[in-house]
Amino acid sequence: MTAEATPEATRQEGGHAAESRAAIEALVFAYAERLDAGDLAGVGALFGAGGYGAEAGPLVSGAAAVEAVLRDFVILHEDGTPRTKHVTTNLVIELDEGGDRAAARSYFTVFQALPGEEPRAIALGRYRDRFTRGPAGWRFAERRAAVDLAGDLSRHLRHPTSAS
Repeated sequence: MTAEATPEATRQEGGHAAESRAAIEALVFAYAERLDAGDLAGVGALFGAGGYGAEAGPLVSGAAAVEAVLRDFVILHEDGTPRTKHVTTNLVIELDEGGDRAAARSYFTVFQALPGEEPRAIALGRYRDRFTRGPAGWRFAERRAAVDLAGDLSRHLRHPTSAS
């Protein structure tokens, strides 16, 4: 039995994978939390040098570019937020064997509640993500978003054909 195949090595590898999955999951959920808080610079910081864009569109790369594209597209209301809640579900994370790269897919539902209105779902879609781990931890290498079903996005996005 090689050292890599021992029960102890298997437990350590499993622990490492569990830690990586938890960190990636936290990153995915931090994106939604920061976006809903109107912290567009914070969203950009999750990308480092990574890229962001619609499923079939071009990517913008780097924290500043991600922040800039969000500022161009997302409408922030008087309270400094988009008045949304991005709910991410069906998250599936696939770790590469090397341990420093991963991919994920998930669904999102965006709810919006403007003053005096009931919350309502305005967009349903999916994310396709790639991640890398570096000295600063896990970051988005790429996030592609696709809106599959859309309601009234006119008070969430300046360019309603785009995903958030």
